[in-house]
Amino acid sequence: MPDDPATAPLRLGVLGAARITPMALLRPARAVPAATVAAVAARDPARARAFAGKHGIPHVHDSYEALLADPELDAVYNPLPNSHHAAWTIRALEAGKHVLCEKPLSANAAEAEQMAAAATRTGKVLMEAFHYRYHALFARMLAIIDSGEIGEVRHLEAHFCIPLILPGDIRWRRELAGGALMDTGCYTVSLLRHLARAEPEVARASCLWTSGGVDRYTEAELRFPGGRTARLTTSLLSAWLLRATVSVEGTTGRFWALNPIAPQIYHRLSVRTPAGTRVEHVAGPSSYEAQLLAFVDAVRDGAKVPTDAADAILNMRAIDRIYAAAGRAA
Repeated sequence: MPDDPATAPLRLGVLGAARITPMALLRPARAVPAATVAAVAARDPARARAFAGKHGIPHVHDSYEALLADPELDAVYNPLPNSHHAAWTIRALEAGKHVLCEKPLSANAAEAEQMAAAATRTGKVLMEAFHYRYHALFARMLAIIDSGEIGEVRHLEAHFCIPLILPGDIRWRRELAGGALMDTGCYTVSLLRHLARAEPEVARASCLWTSGGVDRYTEAELRFPGGRTARLTTSLLSAWLLRATVSVEGTTGRFWALNPIAPQIYHRLSVRTPAGTRVEHVAGPSSYEAQLLAFVDAVRDGAKVPTDAADAILNMRAIDRIYAAAGRAA
């Protein structure tokens, strides 16, 4: 007797053999009985077979097209280069698959709008994989703001800098929509937008560019309604070798979080108020497990997710504005 579609695990296919896939999907799927990774395809079929053998994926398709045509798959995970997100996500949606697409959703806001339109047209779920939004730490930071214990928010900062020393990495390639702001930086933009619960204006931005035309370092000063200010820094190669923090300053206090991106690895939330300073560690499932569960719920039950296509459009618009302010041609 075939499985009941309403109770059977959500069957996902993977486009490509990206390095992020084991951490972002394969290991979480082993901890989430409601989902299973059933197939993979890559540009090089031999690489797909090796990837499948290493990670226990049962089916290998010879092409992306063949994977999208597989009637046994319910959904697709798209971790392809940023420049390929829009085209293959739209094709997946039109093939009747729900899509969990890696961040950033697209190469620019115009592409994000096209992807959102395809999701609406097909009636399929399109979710951006900003996994940090699904960890309990983010909800805790919002709760601190809402409690009023740091007073009225006046300034926010987000920093995400890593040393990317691999010269051939796709993030160094302009034609693949690489760059610091598109990689680590999209997190900082998202964090500031959602902690401020508003869309920013760009007061100033600057980038350090590689000879290939991508930013290796970007900083921006933002303005939010109500006179609130914000600042972000992001880099793939800069004096900031490794930094992942977010802070919110209010009229009566401040909080600061170390590693808001993947808190399950390690994090530290420090809150300073007139009552004193305390340190919190927020328990919960990993950000990737919680994200996968949210995706399953969206597909199976129509549950709303915070990283839907509408939110992705707004994040990409902010990224586009920062690049424009820094003098990058479209």
